[in-house]
Amino acid sequence: MIGYISDNLLLPILDFFYGLVPSYGLAIVALTVVIRLALFPLSAGSIRSARRMRIAQPVMQKRQAEIKARHASDPKKQQEELGKLMKEFGSPLAGCLPLLVQMPILFALFATLRGSPFADVPYTLNLKVLPADQIAAVETKPFNSASHSIFITETNHVPVIASLEQGTKLGVGDVAQINFHTKSGESFTSLLQGVENGAAYTPSWSITKGDGVIKVSETGQIEALSTGEATIEAKVPGLAARSGFLFIKALGQVGFYTDGAINWDIAILVGGFGATLFISQILSGMGMPPNPQQSTANKITPVMITGMFLFFPLPAGVLLYMVVANIFQGLQTFLLTRETLPDNLQVILDQQLAQQTVAVAATAGGGMERLPFEPKGKK
Repeated sequence: MIGYISDNLLLPILDFFYGLVPSYGLAIVALTVVIRLALFPLSAGSIRSARRMRIAQPVMQKRQAEIKARHASDPKKQQEELGKLMKEFGSPLAGCLPLLVQMPILFALFATLRGSPFADVPYTLNLKVLPADQIAAVETKPFNSASHSIFITETNHVPVIASLEQGTKLGVGDVAQINFHTKSGESFTSLLQGVENGAAYTPSWSITKGDGVIKVSETGQIEALSTGEATIEAKVPGLAARSGFLFIKALGQVGFYTDGAINWDIAILVGGFGATLFISQILSGMGMPPNPQQSTANKITPVMITGMFLFFPLPAGVLLYMVVANIFQGLQTFLLTRETLPDNLQVILDQQLAQQTVAVAATAGGGMERLPFEPKGKK
């Protein structure tokens, strides 16, 4: 499903924007904004639900406890009253459904930006080499990898599959050929023949496991040397993987620290992600009574996630998308926190804010709240 959404929805939108402005960096920004706008009703529902639950939760917990205590001997009545409570304030799970619905599209967007044209596309084949006298008894099945959309020009991409006719089990001394072709059977090599500088996009080969078990040539021919297991990785170069944008040296670049040097463009993108995430969380609490636990989480979470992404292998193009998406999310959160609340929730929020004001005043005045009938001079 994710591959279908990527091939039939996201990549055509990407082609459209690249046709308007021939910059893959701008195409990423435009694609992100379009998808976020399309998902606005769903994500807005999640934000509204989270905001309302944050206000209603203390009251709901108190009333749930009262209902359970009052109707402890009558489960049917208890469920009826709890249902009325949920109808009054809404279910805490109401915000999860919109989030779940939009996840396939967001995963597809993430997968699109990790593949061609923004990054080199890997194909992995796991092989097993058996003794020559045993392979004859093994039923061989042709192997076909998952297809990936490969850009062969700026706006022309085709789904490409890696296949191994003999299957992934070979006998010592066997020779096999890995072929790249489209779903219709047209070879990838023939597609590249009509493309300017097409040879630059032929696959590169490496053995990531089992060096002494197999050997692979530059054309993808495998020779089984000895028994054991092996893994071959073929990479098809991404058309824009080495294209820059603004301060980004290459959209396909991966890693904060490589070859003994710091990639400052990656560091800036990761820092921008952390900053925008922090601001978005601060905006989500606007107009709400302070929550010490939530406040601590808002400070720790961006730091933890930012630290993780410093060393998590994400291409610069994906990090660019994440920063733009966070900025959009922050703007959306800011707008939605200014919406008028339902009357019952507004009454609760006003009471919470009033209680907070009294508590702050009491702390400032020496830690004790003065009762209404006490003289002003009495402490």
